[in-house]
Amino acid sequence: MAQIGRTRSALFLTGAAIAATPVAAIAQDAAEGMSGDIIVTAQRQEQRLQDVPVSVTAFGADQLRESSIETVQDIATRTPGLAITAVDPINTNFAMRGIGSAPGISQNAGGDPSVVVFVDGVYAGRGGTPDLDTLDLERVEVLRGPQGTLFGKNAIGGLVQFVSRKPDDETSFYFDGTYGNYSRVGITARGNLPLSDKIFLSAGVAHKQRDGFEYNETTGNDVNDLNLTTGRLALRFVPTDTLGIILRADVSHQDQKGNPRHNNCDATFDGGIHCVGINPDPRVVDAYIDGQIKRTIQTYSAEVNLDLPFGTLTSLTALRKVTFDFVTPFFSNPVNPPAQIESTSFGDEDDSQFSQELRLSFDAWNGRLKGQTGLYFLKENNDRVEGQIQDFPSPAISGTGIYPQSVNARSFAVFGQVDAEIVPSLTATLGARMTWERKSGRFAGFKVDDGPGVPPPLGSADGYDVTSSKKWNAFTPRFALNWKANDDVLLYASVARGYKSGGYQGISGTAAGASTPYDPEFAWSYEVGAKTDWFDRALRVNLAAFRTDYSDLQISQLVPLCCVVVTNAAKARIKGFEIETVVRPAAWLQLDGSYAYLDAKFTEYAIPGQDYTGNRLPRSPKNKVNVGGQIEAPVGALAAKLRVDYSWVDDAYFEASNIPQQLWPAHQNLDARLSLAGPDDQWELSVWGKNLTDELVPTYVTYFAPYRQILTPYAPPRTYGVTLAFKL
Repeated sequence: MAQIGRTRSALFLTGAAIAATPVAAIAQDAAEGMSGDIIVTAQRQEQRLQDVPVSVTAFGADQLRESSIETVQDIATRTPGLAITAVDPINTNFAMRGIGSAPGISQNAGGDPSVVVFVDGVYAGRGGTPDLDTLDLERVEVLRGPQGTLFGKNAIGGLVQFVSRKPDDETSFYFDGTYGNYSRVGITARGNLPLSDKIFLSAGVAHKQRDGFEYNETTGNDVNDLNLTTGRLALRFVPTDTLGIILRADVSHQDQKGNPRHNNCDATFDGGIHCVGINPDPRVVDAYIDGQIKRTIQTYSAEVNLDLPFGTLTSLTALRKVTFDFVTPFFSNPVNPPAQIESTSFGDEDDSQFSQELRLSFDAWNGRLKGQTGLYFLKENNDRVEGQIQDFPSPAISGTGIYPQSVNARSFAVFGQVDAEIVPSLTATLGARMTWERKSGRFAGFKVDDGPGVPPPLGSADGYDVTSSKKWNAFTPRFALNWKANDDVLLYASVARGYKSGGYQGISGTAAGASTPYDPEFAWSYEVGAKTDWFDRALRVNLAAFRTDYSDLQISQLVPLCCVVVTNAAKARIKGFEIETVVRPAAWLQLDGSYAYLDAKFTEYAIPGQDYTGNRLPRSPKNKVNVGGQIEAPVGALAAKLRVDYSWVDDAYFEASNIPQQLWPAHQNLDARLSLAGPDDQWELSVWGKNLTDELVPTYVTYFAPYRQILTPYAPPRTYGVTLAFKL
């Protein structure tokens, strides 16, 4: 009853317009201009957020700091329509308005995500991103709905775009230090230096570490800890008024213990013999080893912008490398209980990605005709090895299997989008992208021990070693109309097609399964929306309603004691609406938040022995609410600021089966930050807390039906700390 009461209260606040979009949409200063609007590049051109006729949620640098936003999960908490789960602290899985990829697809060598990440325009297809507070970000933009016209590839559900600060002609230095519970220590230092009137340099380094959130009784160690170091360097060269060059390099390295699953064991099954010694405390695990996570991300890019008489020509060349090693004990059983069950996943990945984009933006007829056109090329080589150690009561299904995967992927696209003013204030948009892709690879599976069993998913002890190659192409258009009724009201309607490339199984039990590709998936999305300001911009209300027809879904289904099977087995219908608003009743007070309603169901999904038609799509909560408030007040010559963010997310499921054991239960989150700043913000002392109600929230669930065990990693518990920052 208490949970229902909290939900009703939050919904009431939303309906009263004291809820909706992150404060970043209004509360920015110099970086966003005197109008109080954040400037975004959601359509590959600089525009006021309120002038962009697509669903965008944006977070400026101030909002990222004031809301203690550190991770993409923090972004998801505050963004309508976005859900993020994680099989471990590094491998995150996005879902936008019900469209997402399961780990069995996005994290094997032959698969791709459905919601993609761009860092300074560079497609980050694999390896994820480091924590956001270690990057020198100017803003984060979240675009909902298919973005196949202007952005890279595979943005069938939407995208998240990280934009860093450009080096400029002002000398500046920033430093902060953090200390928190779980012995958290963090240090960030960055600066900007003009080397001449044409060359500008910015650089930064950050390190953060803490003890683990869980305790492994078997080894006596804390697990799920953090040890992350990031460095960034950017050099900007402006030789003429019409030519600008930016060279960027960033490297991050993470090395920490693993994230063993908590075992929610069913003691009523088989007399409880498989549950002996398991600690019921969800923050205590009983894994026979701690596991490990190691990741290194390197990105190097060169951006060249040349102003021409009729527009701007942009070249973006990038090389991205990711290495990743992991060992994950799944069942968390104590060592050698009766009838021990243990399963361990291990492996490594070496991914290399080269991309080249050429883009021409143009503006003609005194702004009545604007557009972008260009070419995009991506080459990716992924070498991944996964292994499974299976130790079950039955020797016939025990043993160690190893699965090497090597995939070469190529993607080439021609794209363009034109905005034409039909009559004053009424603009039509026509865009299209033609994509050609090819994936080829070698896939193998071997038994590598001398035991009597054949570990699943191997179908036989002989294993397999196969090669395969497949080509796909897709045409993804976009049509839209927007009407600027006045300076404060924008109405729009759009139709867009999204596409995600096909792929390969990765881990298969047979040669046929490994060599058979699954096909691309497609989505037609229809959206109408309004972006409005009222009462001299003291109130902002943005609305969007949408429907998506989703076909050829790539479905990943766990078959116990076998494998993860990927097929194009489903169709879905998605519909919903989102409300975003900010209200400023006084200069010292701001209230903001969001509400999203999502109805995402399979209209067709039947496989042998199972019919999931009518089930809800994974990671698709029906209701989601975010409410925030910010108070500013002078304290003598100082400035105090209090920021509070509350969110509530409805029930959802981790898998298409919608069984109770794989429920993502409704949960809430409460964050707060109190800061005191000196004159001209030269220093700031802040006290912050996250997940203050100490909610226990699973980030993923694996249900092992043969032994009725639910294996769960959890989101961070209550954390708090203090940060001292200086800037010059």
